[in-house]
Amino acid sequence: MKTILFSLPGNQELTAQLAKKMNAEIGECKLRKFPDGESYTRILSDVKGKCVVMVCTLHEPDEKLLPLYFLSHTAKSLGAMCTCLVAPYLAYMRQDKVFHEGEGVTSTYFGKLISGFADSITTINPHLHRISSLGEVYDIPNRVIHAADAISKYIKENIHNPVLIGPDSESEQWVSDVAKKAGVPFTVLQKVRHGDRDVEVSVPDVEKYKESTPVLVDDIISTARTMIETTEHLKNAGMKPAICIGIHAVFSENAYQDLWDAYVENIITCNTIPHQSNRIDLSDIIAKEVTELMHHT
Repeated sequence: MKTILFSLPGNQELTAQLAKKMNAEIGECKLRKFPDGESYTRILSDVKGKCVVMVCTLHEPDEKLLPLYFLSHTAKSLGAMCTCLVAPYLAYMRQDKVFHEGEGVTSTYFGKLISGFADSITTINPHLHRISSLGEVYDIPNRVIHAADAISKYIKENIHNPVLIGPDSESEQWVSDVAKKAGVPFTVLQKVRHGDRDVEVSVPDVEKYKESTPVLVDDIISTARTMIETTEHLKNAGMKPAICIGIHAVFSENAYQDLWDAYVENIITCNTIPHQSNRIDLSDIIAKEVTELMHHT
């Protein structure tokens, strides 16, 4: 079965990389808005009997959902065998329970929406906090890709004498996994509470790591507050400026500049959301996993 990739606006670079690695063609479509704000969709390529792969990372998802929905249904109406969604960043994963009375569990509703028009979904490090697997939220075949290997490889090849730093005990599992794969040491900041408003944060074994390059790793950099606070603690402990690595470059409002203004040497992200900080390319593993998933569905 032939594969044809369609890039939703802003995803052209990743789509081109995937097409090359999957030996697939890139489809042509017209997506625009009518003067009244409604979406117009037209597929110009032949999709009959082909597997359509829609590439669309889902930060700021609300404006992307209808074009995706229309593209999928239009492809099916033109005889496409299947429509597979590649969403490197997956939105609406945080609201996975009712925190306050009157709220809805929007992660489930969003999952139902996408499962209603896509035949499969591939994503990278979704925020599975209280959910053990994506299958609890999505009723379609799915692949979850982990970026830890690619991040470890980047650290090994590009950072001199690194030590991974976890901002708190919650981050230990994630940070230790990346550190183990990279074959480098890690430590987690310790918080000692002296009172309601008096919390002391220290770097364990700080003397041991004075000459190391501190590396902060997180899955999503959104407001960047945690990273900024962590760099302050490293500065106070007399360590070198940090290299900050994130998988998803969400960077809400002025977060990117705020992080640069902190005690940092560099800011690196994976290419799940197009951003000037993208340095770690995940297209190889995405192409491999999408191809495998298509053969199993």
